[in-house]
Amino acid sequence: MLHLGEVISSNAGLYPNKVAARDLARSMTYRQWNDRACRLANGLLGLGLTKGDRIAILAYNCVEWLEVYAAAAKVGLVAVPINFRLLGTEIRYILEDSGARALVVQDSLHERVDEILAEFAELQGRSVHFGSTNAPAGFRAYEELISAASAAEPSVRVQPEDAWAIMYTSGTTGKPKGAIQSHRSAALISLITALDFGFTRNDLALLVMPMCHANSLYFFATFAYSGASCCVFDRRSFDPEELIRTLAQVRPTFTSLVPTHYILMLGLADRVRKQHDLESLTRLLISSASARLDTKQGILENFKRSQLFELYGSSEAGWVTILRPDEQLTKLGSVGREFTGSGRIRLLDEHGSEVPDGEVGELFSRTPYTFDGYLNLPERTTESLRDGHCTVGDMARRDSDGFYYLVDRKLNMIISGGENVYPSEVENLLGAHPKVKDVAVIGLPHETWGESVHAVVVLREGQQATQQEIMDWSKDKIAGYKRPRSIAFIGEEEMPRTATGKILHRQLRARYGKAV
Repeated sequence: MLHLGEVISSNAGLYPNKVAARDLARSMTYRQWNDRACRLANGLLGLGLTKGDRIAILAYNCVEWLEVYAAAAKVGLVAVPINFRLLGTEIRYILEDSGARALVVQDSLHERVDEILAEFAELQGRSVHFGSTNAPAGFRAYEELISAASAAEPSVRVQPEDAWAIMYTSGTTGKPKGAIQSHRSAALISLITALDFGFTRNDLALLVMPMCHANSLYFFATFAYSGASCCVFDRRSFDPEELIRTLAQVRPTFTSLVPTHYILMLGLADRVRKQHDLESLTRLLISSASARLDTKQGILENFKRSQLFELYGSSEAGWVTILRPDEQLTKLGSVGREFTGSGRIRLLDEHGSEVPDGEVGELFSRTPYTFDGYLNLPERTTESLRDGHCTVGDMARRDSDGFYYLVDRKLNMIISGGENVYPSEVENLLGAHPKVKDVAVIGLPHETWGESVHAVVVLREGQQATQQEIMDWSKDKIAGYKRPRSIAFIGEEEMPRTATGKILHRQLRARYGKAV
């Protein structure tokens, strides 16, 4: 089973002059991609790295992600993508937990790590900088590292079971968990995705989702294994008109978006949407959050040549279910049925017994590309991997036709603009405010972002505070998409709890759950 680095090398022989990887500023043929990946891999070995070492990447969307992922695969380094929305303390935790021995950072983001690099001796001399500015003190220049290294294929032997990436996914404890993905998992999900979607070497993907997310990781690998091409949408903020213009100019056959992206594009004036030719798109994916009927109807009306797919999955289990084009309007609200090559999903009650159709149970999937476990968390790994099945805590029900409907995503997870927000992480932060005695965080429906983060706060006796005061206090302590957009203050007796004292988030959602 070939790993990604070997696949790119093979494609460099089969399609040497085919544009394979690009963003909106730079492009590479398969030969060039393989050449630069080999040079980068050898350059990283020259910094003292060896097989199994972890290399963290902090960058906005750009084609360099594809070079780093490929280089890591070629020499058995383990990629640790870091969300560019995270702040210093959050980045510090991932660097420490992963044991990263190298860091690749984009120019406009290096200030986020400048203050903390001194804490990590392993990163001294192994921090690499790329972008339009010169490398700051303490960093190696990315292009110089590549140009000075050999273009020969590295001789490191990388096995299918070796780790390729550690994807950090926020946990209900408030601390991110590192999900370990092997080269075998990457190969299997790539090949099966190509099979299920019908991708060929003639396809072109526009990757809009962050390259630090599992979504773009899975799809870029799928297109590489297919001998197809990828274009990274390298914009740092989302402008729906710019995306439509890019779709018309790049002419991809596929893109994956969250409902928020589609809603904003559909909200543009007719004259704006209709002046762009979107006929190249033959497949669209909507994922990460449920979509309303009017959103799906709008997509089908405005992208007339495209089939619409919907996926449910996770960093841990990969793709779990798929809702196919002919099922979009007849099974609205469903995430579909089992993905190709997967075993039957089990829905279990608290005693481990399967629940009948129509009743809610914890979803246990059985996919051939399930992760290998959580880094440094053996107990959480045991909880997630049971009897050949994987759970991430999602609750779901199945109808009589075998279609699944999510009831509660990863306990009380909030999905805002396609980003996962775990209430416990925000609660831990707000609970540290000197005036706050107790806090619960929920998601409120939002027409644009899907959900908006809302905090329900109990103040300490004799204290007073305003929404703005609490929100301003959190600004430099947590990523922007996790911060509350609204706050309600209640008395301690009004906070709904179970008999054991746990807060009932569902009751709060029922009480405050109106669109904002």
